[in-house]
Amino acid sequence: MRVSGRNGRFQQWEALLRNRTKRQRRGEFLVQGVRPIAMAIEHGWQVRELLYDADVQLSGWARKALDTVRAERFAVSRELMHGLGGKADTVPELLAVVALPEDDLCRIPAGPTMLTVVFDRPTSPGNIGTLIRSADAFGASGVIVTGHAADVYDPKAVRASTGSLFALPVVRAPSHQAVLSWVADVRADGVGIGIVGADEHGALDAAEYNFTQPTLTLIGNETNGLSVGWREACDQLVRVPMSGAASSLNAAAAATVVLYESARQRSAAVRR
Repeated sequence: MRVSGRNGRFQQWEALLRNRTKRQRRGEFLVQGVRPIAMAIEHGWQVRELLYDADVQLSGWARKALDTVRAERFAVSRELMHGLGGKADTVPELLAVVALPEDDLCRIPAGPTMLTVVFDRPTSPGNIGTLIRSADAFGASGVIVTGHAADVYDPKAVRASTGSLFALPVVRAPSHQAVLSWVADVRADGVGIGIVGADEHGALDAAEYNFTQPTLTLIGNETNGLSVGWREACDQLVRVPMSGAASSLNAAAAATVVLYESARQRSAAVRR
């Protein structure tokens, strides 16, 4: 099917980029970028539609995706692809409409090596994507986004994750209570998961906490930190030691430091 004007179908795609409610109602989101699309395909996400630039010769990668992925295909004019691509200076050759996964905490594998990150009420989609990228890089088993937060499937979050969104489970939860109920079930199954919050006033440096045990690591809102409910749930608060004039770290940067320390400790334990 060819789309060369701003018809109803194009407006639906545009809404997926700009409107969180429309994404949720339709149960799908628009994915931009070669690596995110490739990762979505590689990790078996449901690709419902593939949009391709009708006015250029496609690369081998794009042709292979069109030939092998079971999805409805649309030849879209170059001008319209530019409008959906998210970059002023380039036109994507391929875009994908991908189904939203279920927000079920059971998607996160629980076990003796689990390392799950909670991001509490983040306001920046870019921070969400960056945290997901770091969680993937340092071996986390999943990410949970709690409370009234920016959307995990906002285009800025998807781009900032550089495809890692598709490589590990990312689940949205309405509150800390829902996550703590899941933690209780995990503990009842014999997994002694500890809950540790990152906080500038934590009693321990991150390096002093034992991250080799099953761990739920909490990262607070960019402005206000962890909620009262999450603070009360913590077994321990840890800090990232800093020097210099900076008063604090960006939330995603703090998460990256703590995740690195977790990976360092676990790697050292394996070598012993």
